[in-house]
Amino acid sequence: MPKPILTLTLNPSVDISYPLNHLELDTVNRVSTTRKTAGGKGLNVARVIAQLGQKVAGSGFLGGDLGNFIAKKLSGDNIENWFMQISGETRNCIAILHDDGKQTEILESGPEITATEADDFLDHLEKYLDQIDLMTISGSLPKGLPTDFYSQLIELADRHGVQTLLDSSGEPLLKSLTSLHRPYLIKPNQDEIAQIAGQKIDDLDQLKKILLENPLLSSIPWVVVSLGKDGAMAKAGMDLFYAKIPKIDAVNPVGSGDSTVAGLAYALNKKADVDEVLKTAMTTGILNTLNAKTGCIDASLFENYYSQIVIEKIN
Repeated sequence: MPKPILTLTLNPSVDISYPLNHLELDTVNRVSTTRKTAGGKGLNVARVIAQLGQKVAGSGFLGGDLGNFIAKKLSGDNIENWFMQISGETRNCIAILHDDGKQTEILESGPEITATEADDFLDHLEKYLDQIDLMTISGSLPKGLPTDFYSQLIELADRHGVQTLLDSSGEPLLKSLTSLHRPYLIKPNQDEIAQIAGQKIDDLDQLKKILLENPLLSSIPWVVVSLGKDGAMAKAGMDLFYAKIPKIDAVNPVGSGDSTVAGLAYALNKKADVDEVLKTAMTTGILNTLNAKTGCIDASLFENYYSQIVIEKIN
């Protein structure tokens, strides 16, 4: 049986959803229903992995009453709690759903992590690394952490033989690609690939060339590039693949990238072949878009959509 998967969310949040028919500015808006969940990209990943029936744990920083709220939610989502307590208060993130599909978000920045807490987390994480084979790292860094902190986590995991799947952007992603210890998989979109390559991407042929020839990408075992409704392009070793997905009527696309990471992690953790890895990832991404709740899938629909994914080798 595969070992547990660990998902890291260093800046988690209590996600609060307020549905309104119409958002009126500069006055009182009353809501009849409210949804509060344990939020953050890594926790979305963890929820989907748990819904696939795989044992999963979540880690990162939790603090204060909001951190306690998240800790209580984890058990209800079948996620083991490997988080570390900090002195600061975990943040709230508010989404107001209004006016026929519009979404207005109010996002707190979250606590500032002290240098001592950062060092303590490296020690805290190391205690768990011999229990896992695979770890995902998702989202942005909280305040106080250096931009190479993900690189430090990847190096630590590498020393314990743990594969890391990184879903981030900007400087933390670039730092991880230029360090001696690199992630096993990254999941950028086309814009992020263009940033890494330092050039505009005009078509898929140019994307293929960059994936195979750019030294920052060619040395990464797995690069999965999201193409939205057009599926994905992936580099596994030096082989390129195109994943074609069926047309669907999306209910809620938010969190589909996280759900895709969950599918990648789930399949890689059980040593699946390339076709199964990509078909699983595309399926979990699709199932998230069909669910009103972010980072949630209906696993009973898995086989139906899995059978509709087509994987084509393109080099």
